Amino acid sequence: MEDLPAPPGAGDAADFPPVLTTAMAAGLLQVNVEYLRRMVREGRIPCHRFPGGREMRFLRDELLAWLAALPGDDQSSSSGRTQQTDPVGT
Repeated sequence: MEDLPAPPGAGDAADFPPVLTTAMAAGLLQVNVEYLRRMVREGRIPCHRFPGGREMRFLRDELLAWLAALPGDDQSSSSGRTQQTDPVGT
């Protein structure tokens, strides 16, 4: 059986190169490309543009640091906390 490549955004962050295109950054963050572009226009996410051009690039480690700094509860399994459920178990 032939191994098929994983879809973009399906792997670990280390699977992404250090410099990302818009599509790759959207895959890493698991958001729509248009949503990512809107966040860039609004200045809400770190982005680098080529001089005089419209091309955007993102630094993987910068995006991961930005994501980690967002306010909110960390419900990742690596945080050492477990997610609570309501009495119904949802």
